[in-house]
Amino acid sequence: MKTSAPLHERVRSVTERIRERSHPTRSAYLQRMREARSNKPTRGGLSCTNLAHGFAGMDAQDKDTLRGGRWPNVAIVSSYNDMLSAHRPLERYPELIKLAAREVGAVAQFAGGVPAMCDGVTQGQPGMELSLFSRDVIAMATAVALSHNMFDATLCLGVCDKIVPGLFMGALTFGHLPTIFVPGGPMTSGIPNKEKARIRQLFAEGKVGRDALLESEAQSYHSQGTCTFYGTANSNQVMMEVMGLHLPGAAFVTPNTPLRDALTSAAARRAAKITSLGDEYLPMCDTVDERAIVNAMVGLLATGGSTNHTLHLVAMARVAGININWDDFSDLSEIVPLLARIYPNGAADVNHFHAAGGMGFLIRQLIGSGLLHQDTVTVVGQGLDAYTREPWLSPDGLRWRPAPEQSGDPEVLRPITDPFGADGGLKVLRGNLGRGVIKTSAVQPQHRVVEAPARVFNDQEDVIKAFKAGELSRDCVVVVRYQGPRANGMPELHQLTPTLTSLQSKGFKVALVTDGRMSGASGAIPAAIHVTPECLNGGPLEKVQDGDVIRLDSYTGMLEVRVPDAVLRARSVPKPDLSRNAFGVGRELFATFRAAAGDAEAGAASIFGGT
Repeated sequence: MKTSAPLHERVRSVTERIRERSHPTRSAYLQRMREARSNKPTRGGLSCTNLAHGFAGMDAQDKDTLRGGRWPNVAIVSSYNDMLSAHRPLERYPELIKLAAREVGAVAQFAGGVPAMCDGVTQGQPGMELSLFSRDVIAMATAVALSHNMFDATLCLGVCDKIVPGLFMGALTFGHLPTIFVPGGPMTSGIPNKEKARIRQLFAEGKVGRDALLESEAQSYHSQGTCTFYGTANSNQVMMEVMGLHLPGAAFVTPNTPLRDALTSAAARRAAKITSLGDEYLPMCDTVDERAIVNAMVGLLATGGSTNHTLHLVAMARVAGININWDDFSDLSEIVPLLARIYPNGAADVNHFHAAGGMGFLIRQLIGSGLLHQDTVTVVGQGLDAYTREPWLSPDGLRWRPAPEQSGDPEVLRPITDPFGADGGLKVLRGNLGRGVIKTSAVQPQHRVVEAPARVFNDQEDVIKAFKAGELSRDCVVVVRYQGPRANGMPELHQLTPTLTSLQSKGFKVALVTDGRMSGASGAIPAAIHVTPECLNGGPLEKVQDGDVIRLDSYTGMLEVRVPDAVLRARSVPKPDLSRNAFGVGRELFATFRAAAGDAEAGAASIFGGT
């Protein structure tokens, strides 16, 4: 297959309508970035007192450099902590970066850290109600780290769910600076994902105890690195790669290996080279344009990526003045085939995907079929073709070579001529319950349409209690209300997956409908999620009652309750007591975030004034 092809007409038309829709806000953003640009070090505008504070803690060599020279200074913004496996590898990165920067006549400073919570730890716990808003906190923390105006480029160190979106949003407010994302990589593979899922389902059914479940989970999540299933964290890495914000092939190299370290050092050297002080200035505001955002959507769809990015990518793009919506995702999904099967969409993990050809193979296939904008600006220069290569350690050091022409495992990764599915498995749902999204890449065809009586809950714990009491052993649509951003911070409802999967495996028709999130690893249960308007804001989902028949049709995009509109409007629904969601594990500090949160299709963000 040739490297590139004429751009697909659907990709072109979606890009153009995004560009037209975004013109006022994008123009205003670019004007702000032009005003912030300079061919002098930004710290040149600091007073002597300011500057002295800025380098007081540095080593003598670096202090003298910043004091008297025009060497670029690279900011390190990191999500390091040593509790969480994905962030632990980042501990060693600052020293690698500082040494590499000196090699090319630059300085690097650790500008600031950002919080990094783990949905795997907080899943099903009260702390999960802080998870979505942590993205906005990370964006603000990134901006605080860069606000000293000491820097000429940024290296963002992070991988996981809210961390990359938050770093991205914060860095975009300093979009006149070049920015490279530096991942930590996935942990090595643990027990097979099918076995992990089997034990979880057995535990949900009461057939194995906690000891068996904990042993299974410990064998799955067992070492440093990102979890290897294809949830939001690894979807982040796909997006950064197709947007050209990584070094090529950096996404899925495992931690604490010579190749990983070489890529980290190379990112530092590259960041120093592309500042405004040199002749290859590549600011982030030029890299992240409408084409790059469309490429991110296409990459997610082609791999069956996380539904969380129907929130995150909207918010991320918005900071750059680019306005996207769910119709953009859905329209692209119709023409982007599914080329990867990674758990929960298949049995393999991201290490298998990487070994089968990984991002280089995938990007070549998508460029070759006209589904990606090839002509974007990336951190390595003009054009996405560089990302059809993969890194390797030659006797002379880090080099790049063409990614494999053929998939190493067609059960994991396929060419455009033989996809797993004709579409990207994401659909917008519409009807008298509002708008929502559904991910169908892991849902079998026989389960993609469900029409059944509703069983209504206001809390996910009540769903599990009803399941254990045998109340859900029938065809049903489980409705979980008041899970939107303003109600309780929009926690993921991933702990419902084993419960609902158990019902499905017993032959019942079952679906989930919620104004909350399901998970970046949404699986085999048809789930209408992110339903907006959210119930607390008067969304019609709040008026559904037990026994109402709901039809979810992921083929036609229908989400409808079979109740006459007049009857639905006339129903009076008392607001639930949400006071217990307002306190404990820090939730009392996030009242302003909940009150300011916008709706799901606008990114569920609290930093845009509730819009």
